[in-house]
Amino acid sequence: MRVAVIGAGPSGITAAKNLIQAGVRDLVVFDKNAAVGGNWLFSKEPSHSSVFETTHIISSKTLSQYSDYPWPPGCADYPGHRELLAYFQGYADHFGVTPLVRFGTEVAQAEPVDDGRGWRLSFATGEEERFDHLVVASGHHWDPRWPEYPGRFEGEYLHSHHFKTAAPFAGKRVLVIGGGNSACDIAVETARVSATTGISMRRGYYFVPKFLFGIPSDVMHARVEWLPRGLRAPLLRTLLWLSVGDFERYGLEKPDHEFMASHPVVNSELLYFIRHGRIHPRRDVLGFKGCTVRFKDGRSEEYDAVIACTGFRISFPFLPPGLIDLSKAEVPLFLRCFPLEVPNLYFVGLLQPVGCIWPLSELQGALVANHIAGRYRLPPDLRSRVRDLNDWTARTFMGTPRHSLEVDFEPFRRALLREIPKDAPTWPKAAIAS
Repeated sequence: MRVAVIGAGPSGITAAKNLIQAGVRDLVVFDKNAAVGGNWLFSKEPSHSSVFETTHIISSKTLSQYSDYPWPPGCADYPGHRELLAYFQGYADHFGVTPLVRFGTEVAQAEPVDDGRGWRLSFATGEEERFDHLVVASGHHWDPRWPEYPGRFEGEYLHSHHFKTAAPFAGKRVLVIGGGNSACDIAVETARVSATTGISMRRGYYFVPKFLFGIPSDVMHARVEWLPRGLRAPLLRTLLWLSVGDFERYGLEKPDHEFMASHPVVNSELLYFIRHGRIHPRRDVLGFKGCTVRFKDGRSEEYDAVIACTGFRISFPFLPPGLIDLSKAEVPLFLRCFPLEVPNLYFVGLLQPVGCIWPLSELQGALVANHIAGRYRLPPDLRSRVRDLNDWTARTFMGTPRHSLEVDFEPFRRALLREIPKDAPTWPKAAIAS
């Protein structure tokens, strides 16, 4: 039994570790980069990674670690990309994943063969190999989604994926488009050096500080996780209001959705910079003409650079067109990892949680590994359970492309744990301690 894993980022390495743990011996991890880390391999030049010079995670270390590999003592509450890279590489080394990775190897095509019971992988070198199972863990934050506006902007125009440092924007007039975490982080960074920074949002958002009453905000959320969502959301919204007040006071639009109905925006500096006149909120963009940006409230302004922080497409170019459609709100994956129609294909880390991805990727990896090893069988009511999760997502979150993969961390974690078989092997405790 041969198993291939595509991607040696946070999800790929935990999938591989779980496969080793489940007893899989003929295992290869493919990654086109030169080291373990995936999106957290910072590069000053455009690359697969979307990380920039000052990137930190938006979930705290307490809730952003693998179950059997704790953060080292003294680590920051919100580690930066260098600490994260060291953590992932340490994990891969500790559990024997690194020697299984073929670095600098890009999978150009993955095709089902043997009546769908196996896979043929073709590489950029022209070589081919056969595998029985294919685990895709290559991430979904790399294929930029560009906004569409009338006209053409003639200044510098780039996507957040290509933003690496604020230094080139010193003294310039900068407009950031978007209201998500990347948009807010980039607006703050450019505001430190720019002549002026505007941030254009198409709607109102909730902005959560990284600390509430001295506690990481996700830890605060975890403490009230036992409450039903209908009580938890208004309680947390009230705590947020006590901390920052009404967002209209900052020149921002009032959110048009309930708290927790969108992916959380966690940023402690955006509101501070707005009130200090370093960042200027703007309404949605109406169009471009030369270096002029027209907004929907009638305002027009000149900018030297526009940075589009408008998310990413879900894209796996190595899979055959039409094999599996992930472009719609109804995601055809059981627990976001088992396709309904394609056997021996699995996705790990293809989700957007209200919380951190990696602990959920770890559990997905465990479930996939035990399925491949023959300890776990998919339930007979597979389709209805997929439909139930998609219906819940549609009822709970906003109907935007980025929310098609959204899950609520703790309920989804429990759902994964319920499926993992009781006889699933674990890593020897002595080996973990060492």
